[in-house]
Amino acid sequence: MHFLHLDLFFWAWTIVVAGVLVAVGMSARTRAWRKLATPDMRGRLMSSTGIMRHGLRGCMLVAALALMVVALLDPRWGIRYEPVAQRNIDVMFVLDTSRSMLADDLPPSRLDRARQYIDDVLEIAAGDRMGLVTFAGQASLEVPLTRDATALRLSLERVGPRTGGAGGSLIGDAIRLAADSFTGDSDGSKAIIVLSDGDDMDSWPVEAAAAAKESGARVWTVGLGDADTGARIPIEIDGERLFLTHEGEEVWVQMQSELLEQIAIAGDGAFIPAGTSDLDLGDVYEQVIAPGSGRRTSTAMVEQLIPRYVWFITPALMLLILEWLMGRCSGARPEQSSRPKTLEEVPA
Repeated sequence: MHFLHLDLFFWAWTIVVAGVLVAVGMSARTRAWRKLATPDMRGRLMSSTGIMRHGLRGCMLVAALALMVVALLDPRWGIRYEPVAQRNIDVMFVLDTSRSMLADDLPPSRLDRARQYIDDVLEIAAGDRMGLVTFAGQASLEVPLTRDATALRLSLERVGPRTGGAGGSLIGDAIRLAADSFTGDSDGSKAIIVLSDGDDMDSWPVEAAAAAKESGARVWTVGLGDADTGARIPIEIDGERLFLTHEGEEVWVQMQSELLEQIAIAGDGAFIPAGTSDLDLGDVYEQVIAPGSGRRTSTAMVEQLIPRYVWFITPALMLLILEWLMGRCSGARPEQSSRPKTLEEVPA
């Protein structure tokens, strides 16, 4: 069994709270009846008022809540194969993980938004082979070309601002590594998608893009951050949020749109200025990058884990309905009339 949304496990606290409330309520109700009734009458009164029924209803609510929390985690098991339209495209994502990508002019940060953009592409590019290169002071191949989107997503989750070793930003080295990472069986079109704010330390990225083009890979660049004012780089010292300084002055980093555009032109791709606005890179990939890099050539069978949340949400709803019906049936019985009998009604 696999859970696709373990990050929602924090909702388990609601189960504990509900269980404690039910237990406290049952205990309080039992103590109240012990004070109101003698031992001889307690059995008849407790059965007539349905204390056990209240306890059962409480347990049903807790069980229903637990089942809903499990369903929220999106449990999956078993494998099914689904046909997916497959393009003859290999894509290498080149992700900037330098400290400048921590700037929050593109909330929550440039790096977090870049990860989201890559995930947008993975959602709609099933069947295409994808890989991941990260770079800061050095470039690193995180995920070789694969059709396993789950593996790439897991690697993206581990990527942080310290990935890439030394400080600085070497876009050119990352493009060269991405171009070298295309395998010999990459007989289709090849694309390199660079996600960066364009900060570079003389790594000759334009020349690297031109060389990638000569090897058959087109280079696309996605610019992240404010190109005019820029933003500061947040850091944390002893639990306090501060900003990076150099020689006593706060460091402001801007998106270098001119360099990113030059890289895209040299790589025969296009510059996509995300800036500080919301961008659906999946849609851009579908409408621009994929048509410019390849075409649909075949249908591939892709393994998919089967969602099983229905197995948990259905009994949860049944328990809630049953609990509601028990509440409707547990009302007090109509009291018999206390009107005094007339003389005619008195038996002889």
